[in-house]
Amino acid sequence: MDKQWKYHNVKQASRGVLLVEFNRPPVNAFNDSMWKELRSIIDEIATSPEIRVIVLSSTLDKVFTAGLDLNAQSELNSSALDPARKAIQLRDHVLDFQDAISSLERCQIPVICAMYGTSVGLAIDLACACDIRIASQNTTFGIFEVNVGLAADIGTLQRLPKIVGNESKVKELALTGRKFDAPEAKEIGFLSDVINGGRGEVIAAALEMAKVIASKSPIAVIGTKHLLNHARDHTVEEGLKYTATWNASMLQSVDTITAMKAVMSKQIPNFPPIGESKSPNSKAKL
Repeated sequence: MDKQWKYHNVKQASRGVLLVEFNRPPVNAFNDSMWKELRSIIDEIATSPEIRVIVLSSTLDKVFTAGLDLNAQSELNSSALDPARKAIQLRDHVLDFQDAISSLERCQIPVICAMYGTSVGLAIDLACACDIRIASQNTTFGIFEVNVGLAADIGTLQRLPKIVGNESKVKELALTGRKFDAPEAKEIGFLSDVINGGRGEVIAAALEMAKVIASKSPIAVIGTKHLLNHARDHTVEEGLKYTATWNASMLQSVDTITAMKAVMSKQIPNFPPIGESKSPNSKAKL
């Protein structure tokens, strides 16, 4: 990797798998520059033909992220503009912030969120925008926005009810602002799995899962993520019709024949990248 990022570590963990880690000690509190940088990284990865899965985590031993940098956010209220102009300015800021976090969902390749330790506030927004969420047994979660006098506005209140399918539980967690642990998060359907251990173990588990996904047809993986996201926001009938249209072109991919032959011959398939790459061994320049 030949590009340095100020607030993130980015490295290729294995073929097709990229590890993106928050790196703003002491608690990975997000200021504007950090979430804008995350969007730049994710948008750049999305166009890389060699990367097939992203694992999102942190470099810090005990903290995924403690959420927003409250000192930085307080500067938003220092404007001398009249209320209407100030409201427009604040709305534009929130929409830009929402778009940055939504880049994880918008990215065509899957994003696995590996959480541990302190994972509160914005951590929930980030995780909800990812495709798969796992956490270590020592993880502490919390929708803490209500504790600092605001309603969560970067995606938790919109995505979490659809993820867990339990409006009462979401309202309880969001309205009380209480902490909850990894077993409870798994019980309500927020997490796929709880991993024994801490940072190292949960990242290792996420990377192993990512390797499995990266071994599949990229056409099939991209299509699966896209169609699942479409199905979430549409009726079953609309989803079926859209899938038929999508697969009318995607079923013509060489990947389908390659995968079927591999299954029948019990061999490991080798799928070409989505786009052109400089060489078979080239790596993403991130």
